[in-house]
Parts: sequence; structure tokens; C-alpha cells
Amino acid sequence: MKITKVEAIPFAIPYQKPLRFASGEVHAAEHVLVRVHTSDGVVGVAEATPRPFTYGETQPGIVAVIEQILAPQLLGLTLLQREAVWSRLHRTVGNPAAKSAIDIALWDALGRTLDQSVNGLLGGFTDRMRVCHMVGFEEPARMVAEVERMIDAHGIRTFKVKVGRKPVTLDTAAVRALRNRFGDEIELYVDGNRGWSASEALKAMREMADLGLTFAEELCPADDVISRRWLVSKLDIPFIADESATTPSEVTREVLSGAATTVSIKCARTGITQSQRVHDLAEGLGLEVVMGNQVDGQLGTACTAAFGAAFRLTSERPGELSNFLDMSDDLLTQPLVIDDGEFVIGLGPGIAVEIDEEKLTRYRLDR
Repeated sequence: MKITKVEAIPFAIPYQKPLRFASGEVHAAEHVLVRVHTSDGVVGVAEATPRPFTYGETQPGIVAVIEQILAPQLLGLTLLQREAVWSRLHRTVGNPAAKSAIDIALWDALGRTLDQSVNGLLGGFTDRMRVCHMVGFEEPARMVAEVERMIDAHGIRTFKVKVGRKPVTLDTAAVRALRNRFGDEIELYVDGNRGWSASEALKAMREMADLGLTFAEELCPADDVISRRWLVSKLDIPFIADESATTPSEVTREVLSGAATTVSIKCARTGITQSQRVHDLAEGLGLEVVMGNQVDGQLGTACTAAFGAAFRLTSERPGELSNFLDMSDDLLTQPLVIDDGEFVIGLGPGIAVEIDEEKLTRYRLDR
């Protein structure tokens, strides 16, 4: 089970419409397919999703750091040497998506080698997760229409609304339009992607106090240390730490300092190995957890679902598993399906999905 080769293949698939949120806008899934080859002939796969507005990574940067720095350090290690792998990856500062994709591909390769699903290797709590869909910046009528479409086509009943625009009434009006149209038929929460100041966020939350929101996520910048704690102390709903809590140590800092009460786990930035650590820490601290999405394609979504469904804690809340629906195409041989608001994970070996080589040839950028 020794690692013999690590590939980083850039590809681009257009979105059906631009995705807009407070920290940026994307028009295509410009991601990187990572493949880990072993001495047994097994190949594990994963998807690296660069988010330059959030973590500073770009598609060319991910390819370069994997090919030039990370991959050479891993050759000769086995799939079971996860601690050695992480130790060597963390010699390089930053680059969370690149490191996480390598880790996920290692887990996929391990599952394929052992003929076991990653979900089962992690814990196998369930084979399904309820789905939360992200609704980006649009006019209220268009947001209402998108939610109607998701309910009718996929049975989704939980929605995360992107906020963070100024003035705050742009977003509070949109959230109110959704609640007025659907009432208690849907669950709503908001995600600011660090777009507001603490005072703006409090004003917005007070304007939405009667709308029955489940969570508020990352409404103001993580480095606004004092004002962030002040904001959380004023809220009467859980506050999700996302970009501010990407490691176990950051989770500890945010929660114990009073800057957050809930955690978002994203396999796209903490892989599977580090995501386990965040999960265990959250469980020990008695925190709620949501499975987040880094605007992943279907491969990344399959990994998130496999991880989320493996544990009781991460499967209790709907996971963000539907962003791939905004893509015009994908790389898998069998497209993922969301039905009656649920995502049923595959229980085949590894992450239980396969890459369509013809589609990869069509969308890859390095040939």
C-alpha cells in the first residue's frame, strides 16, 4: 500500500449561473482532481476546491504546491501512515485545500484497497443525510423561485441564505420574503461570509428576530476579536464558526472565548483525518455541528456525505450537499441524486464514486 505517485489535474466546469456571496463570486468550478497511486495498483481520488477570497489558494497554486512540494514528501509512505503524512504536509504553511485533497484521496485509496467504504471505516452510523441548499445573492423573487424549484425537484426543506450585503436591508428583506412565502414549511439560517461589521450584523439579526432562524454563520470577520464576542453574546440563536475555525485549535479558541457556539466541518479544508479531530473535539465540548460545503463538485460532495453520515453528531443536522446542482456538468460516471430532501451515500469501496475519463479529458486544462 505504498504511495508511488500523486497527480494534480486542473479542470474547469461552468456554473449554470454565477455563485455570489459576500467574500466573492465564481463563474466556474475551477478545481483540481487529485489522484494518489499505490504500489498495489489502486488509485484514490479527491477534489481540491480553491477559494482565493477565503484561504488564498488558486487552482495553479494548488497544482504547483502538490507537484513541487507536497507529493515528493509522501512517496514511499503507506496508506496507514496518516500521522506521518499529516506531519509532512504541515511542514508547508497554509494550502488547506491541497492538503485536504491528498488526505481524502489517501482514505479513498485505503477503502478501495480493503474493499470497504470510507463511511464504514469511519463509523458507519447511517447511509443517508438530510440536505441543506445554499441560496446566493439575488433579488427576493428569484430567491423564492430557487427555493420553490429545490422543494419541487429534490424535496429539500432546509436553506442557508447568503447575507452580508450593505445596506443590511437588502438581505433582511430577502430572508423575510422567503419566510413569508414558505412559512414553517422550510428551515432557514443565514451565512454572512464575514461581510458585515458586528454592529451591522446585530442590526440585521434584530430585524430578522421574528423569522425563526436556526443559525447565524460567520457574520463578521474573525479578527474582529472583541466585537465578535460582543455580537455572539447578544444573539439568542447559535452562532456557527466556519472560516474562523478551520483547525482543532481554532475551534477551541473560538468556542472557549465566546466567539462561537457551533462549528462547521468542511472536508475540503480539513480532509478526513483533521475533520475527525474537529468532530471529536466538538463532541467533547458538547457542540452542535453542521457539515459545510466549499462549493464542491460531486466528488467533494460524496466525500462530505460519507464523512457526515459516519457519525451521529454530524448526521443530526442537514448537510450542505447540493451545490453541485448549480454546475452544468460533472466528472462522475453516475451523477449524485438528492431525493425527498435526502442524500443516500454509496457504500462501495472508498468514497464509492468513479471518475468518467471522457469527461475528465473534456474539462481538464493541462492538455
